[in-house]
Amino acid sequence: MGQLLLKHISCTYDETNISLDDINLSVEKGENICVLGSNGSGKSTLLQIIASCVKPSGGEIFIDDILLKPGVNNGKTGIVFQEPDNQFFMPTVWEDVAFGILKKGMAIEEARTLAVKALKNVEAEELADRQPYKLSGGEKQRVALASILIMDPEILLLDEPSAALDPRSRKNIISILKNLNSTKIIASHDLDLALDLADRIIFLHKGKIAADCPAPGLLLNEAFLQGIGMELPLSIKV
Repeated sequence: MGQLLLKHISCTYDETNISLDDINLSVEKGENICVLGSNGSGKSTLLQIIASCVKPSGGEIFIDDILLKPGVNNGKTGIVFQEPDNQFFMPTVWEDVAFGILKKGMAIEEARTLAVKALKNVEAEELADRQPYKLSGGEKQRVALASILIMDPEILLLDEPSAALDPRSRKNIISILKNLNSTKIIASHDLDLALDLADRIIFLHKGKIAADCPAPGLLLNEAFLQGIGMELPLSIKV
C-alpha cells in the first residue's frame, strides 16, 4: 500500500505564472525522495498538491490506483509545512498533536496517550504540556512532525524540514527522519540533508523535472547543478 502516481500535473496561478508544468512521477512504498531546486522551482507547490492543499490546474494523482479528488483531503498523506507555527493553535503541545484524532471523536485520555507516544517517537515527550509558541525552532519542528505521524499517513511530505534550525537541531531532525519507515517526500534547499536521507532525488527547474536519479547521482555534478541555479553540497565543497 502507498504507491503514488502523478500524471501530467500542472499548476498555473495566472497566464504568466506557471508553478508546475506537466509533472509525471511515480513513488514506490518506502522510498525516501528529496525534491531539490532553486527558489520558485515548484517544490512547495508539488508537495501541497500531493497533500490536497492546492488544486492542480491539470493532471491526475493516484494512490494505489485510486484516483484522488483534487483539493479534497485524501487521508493517505500528511504534510509538515515549512513554518511549524502554521500548524499550532491549541493551548498545549499534546492537544495540538492530538487535534486530528480528537476531531475524529477519540476520547480525550486515549488521545493524550497516543499524543505522548507520538511525541516520544520524535524525542519530544517532555514537551507534552508546554505551550507551542514557547518552543524553540527545533522543538516546533519535532512537534509538527508528531502531529502528522499520529494520523499514520501512508506518505509523509516535509517542506524544508531543516530550514532555520541550528546545527544540533538539524542533526536531530535528520536522525529522526532516518528512523521513520514511512514513504517520505522531502522538499529542501539543504543538499547535505539530501545526501544524508535520500535514496532518490528529483530536481525541479522552472516547474519541470530537470532530472530524476538515484542518490547521490547528479547531486555531485557541479556543472548540472549550476545549470539549474544550485551549488554543490557544502560537505562536498569543503
